[in-house]
Amino acid sequence: MTSNVAYQVMWNRLISIVEEQAQALVRTAFSTSVREAGDLSAGAYNAEGLMIAQAVTGTPGHVNAMADAVAHFIRRIGRDNIAEGDIYITNDPWEGTGHLHDITMVTPSFHKGSHVGFFACTAHIVDIGGRGFGADAASVYEEGLYIPIMKFAAKGEVDHTLIRIVRGNVREPDQLIGDMYALATCNEIGHRRLIEMMQEFGLADLNGIADFILDNSRRATLERIAALPQTSAEGEMTVDGFSAPITLKVKLTIEPDRILSDFAGTSGTDKKGINCPLVYTKAYACYALKVAIAPEIPNNAASLAPFEIAAPEGTIVNAVHPAPVALRHIVGHFVPDAVFNAFDKIVPGLVPAEGAGCLCNFQTSLRPRTDAPAPADAVRSEVLTFNSGGSGARPDHDGLNATAFPSGVMTMPIEATEHAGPVIIWRKELRPDSGGAGKTRGGLGQYMEVGAREGHEFDIQAMFDRVDHPALGRRGGGAGAPTTIVMDDGSKMNGKGKQFVPHGRKVVMAFPGGAGYGAAADRDPALVKRDLARGYISAQTAAEVYGLSASDIAQVEDGVAKGRAD
Repeated sequence: MTSNVAYQVMWNRLISIVEEQAQALVRTAFSTSVREAGDLSAGAYNAEGLMIAQAVTGTPGHVNAMADAVAHFIRRIGRDNIAEGDIYITNDPWEGTGHLHDITMVTPSFHKGSHVGFFACTAHIVDIGGRGFGADAASVYEEGLYIPIMKFAAKGEVDHTLIRIVRGNVREPDQLIGDMYALATCNEIGHRRLIEMMQEFGLADLNGIADFILDNSRRATLERIAALPQTSAEGEMTVDGFSAPITLKVKLTIEPDRILSDFAGTSGTDKKGINCPLVYTKAYACYALKVAIAPEIPNNAASLAPFEIAAPEGTIVNAVHPAPVALRHIVGHFVPDAVFNAFDKIVPGLVPAEGAGCLCNFQTSLRPRTDAPAPADAVRSEVLTFNSGGSGARPDHDGLNATAFPSGVMTMPIEATEHAGPVIIWRKELRPDSGGAGKTRGGLGQYMEVGAREGHEFDIQAMFDRVDHPALGRRGGGAGAPTTIVMDDGSKMNGKGKQFVPHGRKVVMAFPGGAGYGAAADRDPALVKRDLARGYISAQTAAEVYGLSASDIAQVEDGVAKGRAD
């Protein structure tokens, strides 16, 4: 009989295996969204399709959604049709991770001829055809190529008909096909490491270790839930939406063995592509609760199961086919703040203030200028860049500057972005005074200015929110700064949608700050001086909001000037 100590060693080994799986995808992916931003997930599953380990690298929206995906693959492929050497694929928004721009690959693992489990991975790809990555579509049919759950490879033989269909329907075929092979390869690496572990420990199957992982995770999570007050509370927040504001409402009910998040009362499905399938809403609602009460318990099917999510069909958090869903992350990334707004009424002093929420992404579709002859070296290119506003202040710590919470992806380096196509990032820096004031300050947003190389014009797909509804503070904290987007000639641009940028023009953006926590009057003056010295706040804010004296401000400014001179 295998000891608990041996099982714990194997559990840690499985987590390291899926992390190596994820890192292999980062190293081999073609898309900058994967290679530079880490917009991916990787996980291992038992033969029943239950997730038993996930990689630390990745996003909650991917991995928590992907936790449910393998069951769909088993149902669609059929257990009798699962063979050694198979690889399965889909980008189904409702059976994958929420929109067509995510490709999920699932690979069955066989050991000595017996099926023992699965590896799965997901990555965001830059282009899937259709209207491109943006909110402009009126149905999912316009948003790109749909790949139903099917075999990418059957018994080791890749489906080249599928490859030809994909190549013929996307703007960046080499990049996408490269990503598909990278996804398949990273699953293969996970499989190899799993078989090595099974041979080392003399395992014929994963039943024992899977039961150990799931039983312990379930018990630990239920203990955390049982320690909470058994009560209900409601949370609500309003964000920009596409052409009209949308409201997210959630009622949390804590019971001895589960937490129910019910989104009844949330705004209905939007006409444009910001709708969120339930699988993605569930991913971020579960994530919010898990980081609040059980952050150190590894993610798997059992540790997620006690968090139950309900939402009426036809709401923007449970959009059904054929609703457009390309920018489902915009709504999905606000779900944790809505959940926190309710949870704070049950367990005060634990969760952060509201933050920027959704990523501040934009995609540029560049092409040779059409208003005059273009140079011979002008090219067409699709360049996607991930960026972040500030996160909300925490009860005991300031919010993080330009950090993607809750998605967890990394901001893309300028060099990688400019290498991907004829785009120029003229400016990228922190945005002073954008973090909401408070005892603890909200994280700063950032400034960005983007244009194209000589001879090019472009369309920009804006994917922003918090233009009209900035992050709100908690416990007396101040709001974060809102998003702004304008052309460099001062003409106003929309926060969402495809917009033309003529040759020679630039787009100037300011991304939102996180909100503050607690009253600004209670902030430690030493922290105010530190923020002033670092340029996080202006002298005016230091004086008018935090009450710093003129002499203290002068002392800080003199110190900064002396440091620069030295």
